[in-house]
Amino acid sequence: MSDSTSNRKGKLALDFKSATLYALRVVLHSHDTTELIAALAQRMRDAGSFFENEPVVIDTNQIDEPIDWAALIQALSEHRLHPVGVVAQGPNLEAAQRCGLVTVDLANPAPRPASTPVADKDVPVVAPPVADEVPANLPTEPATPEVAPAAMVINRQLRSGQRIYARNTDLIVIGVVSQGAEIIADGNIHVYGPLRGKAMAGARGDTSARIFTTQLDPELLAIAGVYRVIETRLDPSLLNQPTIVQLDDDQLKITALGK
Repeated sequence: MSDSTSNRKGKLALDFKSATLYALRVVLHSHDTTELIAALAQRMRDAGSFFENEPVVIDTNQIDEPIDWAALIQALSEHRLHPVGVVAQGPNLEAAQRCGLVTVDLANPAPRPASTPVADKDVPVVAPPVADEVPANLPTEPATPEVAPAAMVINRQLRSGQRIYARNTDLIVIGVVSQGAEIIADGNIHVYGPLRGKAMAGARGDTSARIFTTQLDPELLAIAGVYRVIETRLDPSLLNQPTIVQLDDDQLKITALGK
């Protein structure tokens, strides 16, 4: 009797590997099923087909009343959204789990330390000192500074259907981000070229993240989950201009560079 696993030379039929899941977060502000379904339909009309076939996590942290999970899951599915998890507590969590949803931890990571100018006394010496000025008690081995995560650099055009995610760092794209392409970063996004697709910065909740581009003409912009679908052409002062996108009082603010 032969052992089928022996034909694989010891290699198992499955393996575990790390993966990154980008999921939309659906935050509920009401428990009323009619209101939720109407709001969902409105949001999907505003977004067009941008969010179709995306996995979603349902956040009910603001809701204490019972939710009709079966109706909500069905409504999301009818809009081609795929519920994969829930943020809930108590009876709502138990009811969601009975409907097949799993608990997801969406706690925001610790914010990245802000960069600030160093004091003059801490600036490293660029040129060697004069011989008679060399201190007698120089340390033999300077302390090794902590290395910050390097930004992810993409030096090519991103075509429709391509998605790039920079985890725990910034994303720099040198080239065109075409319509239908998606760029996502936990930090800032820099696009040195036309930004015509979707750009989502601060993907894990960093509200200080920004989007920079030399030519703005996007389909969608988002920072820390606050998004704006660009359905009509931007104002001429912004369209195809160098711009910065940032959060201002929980609203996306688009500013032309130099203004």
